[in-house]
Amino acid sequence: MGNRGMEELIPLVNKLQDAFSSIGQSCHLDLPQIAVVGGQSAGKSSVLENFVGRDFLPRGSGIVTRRPLILQLIFSKTEYAEFLHCKSKKFTDFDEVRQEIEAETDRVTGTNKGISPVPINLRVYSPHVLNLTLIDLPGITKVPVGDQPPDIEYQIKDMILQFISRESSLILAVTPANMDLANSDALKLAKEVDPQGLRTIGVITKLDLMDEGTDARDVLENKLLPLRRGYIGVVNRSQKDIEGKKDIRAALAAERKFFLSHPAYRHMADRMGTPHLQKTLNQQLTNHIRESLPTLRSKLQSQLLSLEKEVEEYKNFRPDDPTRKTKALLQMVQQFGVDFEKRIEGSGDQVDTLELSGGARINRIFHERFPFELVKMEFDEKDLRREISYAIKNIHGVRTGLFTPDLAFEAIVKKQVVKLKEPCLKCVDLVIQELISTVRQCTSKLSSYPRLREETERIVTTYIREREGRTKDQILLLIDIEQSYINTNHEDFIGFANAQQRSTQLNKKRAIPNQVIRRGWLTINNISLMKGGSKEYWFVLTAESLSWYKDEEEKEKKYMLPLDNLKIRDVEKGFMSNKHVFAIFNTEQRNVYKDLRQIELACDSQEDVDSWKASFLRAGVYPEKDQAENEDGAQENTFSMDPQLERQVETIRNLVDSYVAIINKSIRDLMPKTIMHLMINNTKAFIHHELLAYLYSSADQSSLMEESAEQAQRRDDMLRMYHALKEALNIIGDISTSTVSTPVPPPVDDTWLQNTSGHSPTPQRRPVSSVHPPGRPPAVRGPTPGPPLIPMPVGATSSFSAPPIPSRPGPVFANNDPFSAPPQIPSRPARIPPGIPPGVPSRRAPAAPSRPTIIRPAEPSLLD
Repeated sequence: MGNRGMEELIPLVNKLQDAFSSIGQSCHLDLPQIAVVGGQSAGKSSVLENFVGRDFLPRGSGIVTRRPLILQLIFSKTEYAEFLHCKSKKFTDFDEVRQEIEAETDRVTGTNKGISPVPINLRVYSPHVLNLTLIDLPGITKVPVGDQPPDIEYQIKDMILQFISRESSLILAVTPANMDLANSDALKLAKEVDPQGLRTIGVITKLDLMDEGTDARDVLENKLLPLRRGYIGVVNRSQKDIEGKKDIRAALAAERKFFLSHPAYRHMADRMGTPHLQKTLNQQLTNHIRESLPTLRSKLQSQLLSLEKEVEEYKNFRPDDPTRKTKALLQMVQQFGVDFEKRIEGSGDQVDTLELSGGARINRIFHERFPFELVKMEFDEKDLRREISYAIKNIHGVRTGLFTPDLAFEAIVKKQVVKLKEPCLKCVDLVIQELISTVRQCTSKLSSYPRLREETERIVTTYIREREGRTKDQILLLIDIEQSYINTNHEDFIGFANAQQRSTQLNKKRAIPNQVIRRGWLTINNISLMKGGSKEYWFVLTAESLSWYKDEEEKEKKYMLPLDNLKIRDVEKGFMSNKHVFAIFNTEQRNVYKDLRQIELACDSQEDVDSWKASFLRAGVYPEKDQAENEDGAQENTFSMDPQLERQVETIRNLVDSYVAIINKSIRDLMPKTIMHLMINNTKAFIHHELLAYLYSSADQSSLMEESAEQAQRRDDMLRMYHALKEALNIIGDISTSTVSTPVPPPVDDTWLQNTSGHSPTPQRRPVSSVHPPGRPPAVRGPTPGPPLIPMPVGATSSFSAPPIPSRPGPVFANNDPFSAPPQIPSRPARIPPGIPPGVPSRRAPAAPSRPTIIRPAEPSLLD
């Protein structure tokens, strides 16, 4: 390939790619696209070819590039090309590539100058290129020809803007030297998407085709119509050279010779030509790579820092070192104890924000699940009254009792106390499940040593099971103690006298009226499909009512349901539903909501259901008794009681209610304390003080600390990653020191791009500079002294010879703005140079925006 600067960048990029691939990542350099924009036949394709260094694009007069060509250069060990529309075919002859581009263009656009925005995608694989994208765009044209649509100009401009609007694209605004630069559509389009001029490089082509006696020196020196990144002049091959198969190398040599021999360009020949354009673009690529390095470096350094702590223990790692194994065992057991205590007692670091865990779940069992289980076994009113009446009758036997017997009260109380055993033991089982789950979560950090993890779980779980027996024994002992002595002198016991006067509705005394007990989202599950099916609402439960709203702002209330005569029942989960459901119904068989006898409320988890049930219990809404029991009770409750027996039943019923409330209160208080003391605190102490001894006695240290294959692989991967990261950082440092970035040029006044809406004089034409004869003082710029110029009729001759107007320095205007419009000078006939017969029309160049320019013959140079 012919772009040596690009070839020098390839090893740098390859080093970076290799360094990142070694750590399993991709190096996203995202090198900029290079798009060529310009008028028709401005030489865009030639500029692009010269940058690549290969001759493969179609050439000719008129509109040749009629579809965007997206050329992807891809670094590869072999050189070939392939098209997206025929992937299976590889082109090694670049003449065939040109023919395929022409054929594919004609296939979509036809052969009669039609255009299409559908791009041709060409990939060139070569060992001499960087991974770059170059875009050859159709030339800007204004007049439709052939099959072109009437709005051809706007279609092509939209097509160009689509490609050059990307911030990472470099724009080569190509303008031929024999065209009016101030009206360059390429520069105007570039200005639209790049107002700061940071991405735009002006390229002047066809310098060898300028009219004799004119040059583009002021433009190329960036003095006239300046751009921030300036202009670069190039001389492409002519159509005759292309048809004659003139080699690109020969063309570059001819271009170099042109700039060195031309009097206007020889002083800046090193800044002109295709090699300098290649160098400029390659420097932009270098700048882009260097700008990407800080981001890549910080990314690698953060990864390195995160690895350093773990790698520190692996640097001098010896798998069979007994000292290392002992230290690791002690550290892991100690860390296991710390993690277990943090999960139970709570900690501010590493908080789980997705679900409850450890101590929080146990707390929920103590204060939500256990109270709910206690209330579930509470007596039903009808059952209790029936049992009391049977107890009174059985105590009196054949006699008719005149007084209320104490033994009936004791019998009923003891029977209710025995019922506490089931929920209490269930509470212990739930806590044990959570403790074992917590142990497994904490041993996950021991996964590097499978045998150690297995033994730790076994030993701690066995100890928890041992403590389970002692805890349950203690709880059963508490219940037996409550049964053994009925303390009727308890300060909270209502006593016989008060029991007779007390209302039977005491048990339904609720919390403070209007106190909000709970808020949250619930789904009403049994709304009919005709009314929208299940729907989610924001529920608010108070001591007196259950209300639901449209959302949590609680502005739009949907309904308010009083809690009187409400109870809760369980509902089986639907076959297609993953929600957990419970229902609220009215014990008096009334509709609860509209035409619904019950409303089914759905939650995402069983824990939420239990929590809501506990909240309803606090509000006085109790669970329903089993249906079978209710039916039996209804059948047996057909007997009638005499008034005296009814009064005795009412008295004992109130006494039992009062005493059972005292026992429940005591059990609810003692249960968490007993479990904490006998199970949880003992387990923590065992882990801290005895676990290590049990581990040593269960197996030898070597077998306990035997690494898993996954851990050995992880250690090797970590060490390899660590060294690869250090190597990548070294490569980035080498690239930083071996490449030089160029600063962004300072801004220039490019308002001429916005002010040139109509035609303006050709700025790049200027007389060839000449050396004044000795003794002849240079003419002074500025208006000619004397009376103002008077317009002369066409054909009149001037009676005086005006001094020639030198080309430099620039004109001096009153406002000191070199880019403002020139002063209005009355027109006068063109001066006919000597040697041209009168009557022969002479070509007159229009004036530049900054001064009027008069074409005159070059004076003889002293060097000639």
